[in-house]
Amino acid sequence: MTQSGSTSTDEVSIGINGLDLRLPTALAADEIVGKLRDGTYEEDEARAVDRCIRQGSRVLELGAGIGYVSSLAARAAGAANVLSVEANPDLIPVIEGNLARNGQAEATVLHAAVAGDVLEGSTAEFHLADFYTASSLSGGSGRKVTVPLVSVTDLIAAHRPHVILMDVEGAEEHLFDKRWKCPLRFFVLELHPKKYGAEVIKKIVDFMSAMDMTYDPVVSTRKILGFRRVWSTDQKDT
Repeated sequence: MTQSGSTSTDEVSIGINGLDLRLPTALAADEIVGKLRDGTYEEDEARAVDRCIRQGSRVLELGAGIGYVSSLAARAAGAANVLSVEANPDLIPVIEGNLARNGQAEATVLHAAVAGDVLEGSTAEFHLADFYTASSLSGGSGRKVTVPLVSVTDLIAAHRPHVILMDVEGAEEHLFDKRWKCPLRFFVLELHPKKYGAEVIKKIVDFMSAMDMTYDPVVSTRKILGFRRVWSTDQKDT
């Protein structure tokens, strides 16, 4: 893995994992830039892409950030197979720019916050923290914006992903009430235990078990929890 970087008055440019990423200086906190430059930014998620995604895999990414993992996933699966969802409106042009810059413009970027069952056209208040990785639906300081809501079950039923990557800053607490209808092979989640208790983590684990998914020790590390499908001889992938 090689990293390089330069800074202009408008943006920071960093090379990581064979990608050229650009980040507006207004969003380029020292901690983020430092991790990008030393290769530790979302390193667990990047490793999960290598483990879970193959050419032709349909990938749903919930919480796209600056488009780093989005670009890795698009490169691995084929950009047309990737749908990335991000609630922070300030990050949408950053994600789209980084995808296009790395030859992955065919990936789809959707501006929305993911929720449980919601009516079409629903919206919610989203809190934009100064440190963009702390922005969330669950409150906090910073500017408030109205964002569209999308039902996680509707989204999954429409895209039918083989791989789901999820980092939604605690909103995952409300996404495991109704069984997902898709040919899921791998699921990778960043937990946020400061925002909910052990009963929520148990609910997630029980939900995945009911989906014939089991703990994946290759992907799981620290707050990253990975699952893979338990295949039986009579199951068919669709």
